Amino acid sequence: MLAKPSIIVMWFRQDLRIADNPALMNACRKADQVLPIYILDDENCGRWRLGAASRWWLRESLRQLDGRLDGRLCIAKGDALKVLKQVAREFSVEGVYWNRCYEPWRIRRDTKIKAELDRLGIDARSWNGSLLVEPHEAVKADGKPYRVFTPFFERSWLPRSAAFRAPLGKPRNLNLIERGIGKLGEPEFLPGLPWRPKWKGEWQPGEIGAENRLRRFLGDGLKGYATGRDFPALGNVSRLSPHLHFGEISPNRIWSAVSNGCAGAGGGNDAAHFIRELAWREFSYGLLYFCPELPRRNLHAKFDLFPWRENGRDLEAWQEGRTGFPIVDAGMRELLQTGYMHNRVRMIAASLLVKNLLVHWRCGAEWFWDKLVDADLASNSASWQWVAGSGADAAPYFRIFNPVRQGQNFDPDGLYVRRFCPELSKLSNSHLHAPWLAPAAELENAGILLGKTYPRPIVDLKVSRTRALEAFAQIKDFASPR
Repeated sequence: MLAKPSIIVMWFRQDLRIADNPALMNACRKADQVLPIYILDDENCGRWRLGAASRWWLRESLRQLDGRLDGRLCIAKGDALKVLKQVAREFSVEGVYWNRCYEPWRIRRDTKIKAELDRLGIDARSWNGSLLVEPHEAVKADGKPYRVFTPFFERSWLPRSAAFRAPLGKPRNLNLIERGIGKLGEPEFLPGLPWRPKWKGEWQPGEIGAENRLRRFLGDGLKGYATGRDFPALGNVSRLSPHLHFGEISPNRIWSAVSNGCAGAGGGNDAAHFIRELAWREFSYGLLYFCPELPRRNLHAKFDLFPWRENGRDLEAWQEGRTGFPIVDAGMRELLQTGYMHNRVRMIAASLLVKNLLVHWRCGAEWFWDKLVDADLASNSASWQWVAGSGADAAPYFRIFNPVRQGQNFDPDGLYVRRFCPELSKLSNSHLHAPWLAPAAELENAGILLGKTYPRPIVDLKVSRTRALEAFAQIKDFASPR
């Protein structure tokens, strides 16, 4: 009698790739057959259900992964523990393997799942497939987490770089089980997205798309990155963030490609700056790991007393790209049209919302969570708190970006603004970033009627800056960081 083949479930999560996938590699080594599954768990995530843009990306990425798995990826929806127990019973599995995630709700759920599977005698194991250094490793000598990026990077993260593992490659024997448990229909993943058709030429979700994006960046974008990354009209950005978030490419693969291709992390200023961005991502994950309330609660307690304003009209104008400040409006329209926004413009737009308009940073974070294809709970939360001044290593509250000067400095020829605000395309460069200061004759020749074809500024920059500083003065002597 032939022995019954051993089966291990490979639970795909934020690791939608075949190459350099530690859990998949170990499952293939251990078992005769592997049952690959993705579970859309909307029951345990609370308020952190995937946003609309993320669901679009997820659907496309799962399609690509399913193709690479010869159409054998099982897709389920529901409580992950219930689904895994059902699969374990039906297929008499020996183990369930996965790569770790670091969002607080996933940690709570996964801890419960591991305990229950262990109780049932099922081998439950997890690996690090998402970070170069896990949060609990990149800490101070006393075991406490870093709250400032530079010492985190220089004293903890970078010194460990010599020990970063090399990418694992693909499993040699990918023996997948023949019979799955069904697929989800498109409506389960894709809510109404009126702007979705415009995304087709913007992105290539999936592992192949991630590799193509990395090659393009190394070939065309990395050179000049140190300075060019601040100019939204230039191509000196990697656009790897959604691929990294969904795990279509590992940080180890990116680290290896950048460091080896540029004679090491210190071999070039451009490579060094890009590697700091990889480290900032991991710094953000550490903040979330040690401060699980980061997405909702000010890291600096004094900001609990900050006099935020509730103004739905201002928030809506900001969301729709109708603030009257061209660099901000271009960014918000880029977000709606492409599911992405250039990082420099994200900071400018966020500063206008939380400092000039005094709208709570959570309102901006929630909008980005729904609209960004690279929406990431750690990076999104840490970055919004950084701009607001309420987070770790935060920008001083008095650092308020002036959107006019920012536009003039980083989009001097107006290529970015003209792309996303075409109604301003005929304005001269000298007035493009402040159309309300343009002479009436120039506005007329450009076909612009302020308040009609393009909005007037929704706030006075000088007055609102003074108001913001006065608001901060009310709280600056109160509580210390949590």
